[in-house]
Amino acid sequence: MGGSLPGLPAGATCFDNRHSMTSPPPLLELREVSRRAAGRELVHGLNLSLARNRTLGLLGVNGAGKTTSLRMIAGVLAPSSGQVLIDAADLQEKPQLAQRCIGYLPETPPLHAELNVREYLDFCARLHGVARNAVSAAVARAIERCDLGEVERRLLGNLSKGFRQRVGVAQAIVHEPGLIVLDEPASGLDPVQALRLRELIRSLGQNHALILSTHVLSDVVACCDEVAILHRGRIRHVGAVRATEPALVRITSIGDIDAVQWSRVPQVAEAHALAAGQWQLRLHDDAQRADLPAALLASGIRFSELCGATPSLESTFLEIASGDVAEAA
Repeated sequence: MGGSLPGLPAGATCFDNRHSMTSPPPLLELREVSRRAAGRELVHGLNLSLARNRTLGLLGVNGAGKTTSLRMIAGVLAPSSGQVLIDAADLQEKPQLAQRCIGYLPETPPLHAELNVREYLDFCARLHGVARNAVSAAVARAIERCDLGEVERRLLGNLSKGFRQRVGVAQAIVHEPGLIVLDEPASGLDPVQALRLRELIRSLGQNHALILSTHVLSDVVACCDEVAILHRGRIRHVGAVRATEPALVRITSIGDIDAVQWSRVPQVAEAHALAAGQWQLRLHDDAQRADLPAALLASGIRFSELCGATPSLESTFLEIASGDVAEAA
């Protein structure tokens, strides 16, 4: 699936809802956005848009330009050229929109170790302009949505990596922004922590426009409606994520597993041993791949790695990442 549609201007992507009479108006729109630094072009000519209640996976290898792109979307960096529009308003002309309308989680959450969770979220709510009489309720909602009740009085410096990431997400949503931007939120998490964070991201995507930056295909498949692949600062592919497509999944298990255990996992149609501790699974046609990690844990199957993606997405990503695709116009 290519990056442009027939009849659209050069560089326009299939997320460019200006060219559709039936699509809802986008909450976020990038128009020819570029960023240069030290005489080098980091990101070039980005054109895409995202509607409310949709989740976009921004996929790319390390150094592809994902973080630079997210910082411009979040209003942290100004584009060297082009426009970032929020509800059709230019973010450079109205920078206050970033404070009110965007929730941003950088790869390293901006936490203050000396504060407890509730104190920190209270501070973030006021920083984002939440009315004084509404701060307490906003913080309570964020704590509930991110399942932080058991640690709300604990110091941030004493939390596990998984809880710190959840607090990072909570500070990004405490002011109920229209757009949530997450940069590698599952980085460094163990499989159980990553599973819980994926569930949180999927729930947030039902009520917000959400961008998830990652280099892990399985995160995109589990959480996203749409995907854009960024390579060497340019968008090379855009398209829908077909999370229910029959698929092969590779898994590295912990401990011995036999055919009887695999048969107890509802999503698994076939399991083939590849090597010691490594399996290839074929899922049932109606199986939701996003439900597989929880089903494995419920069946007593522990694993250290699980990889899977739609074959078309995986092959496209690998082709682009290896530099075999010509640069987009």
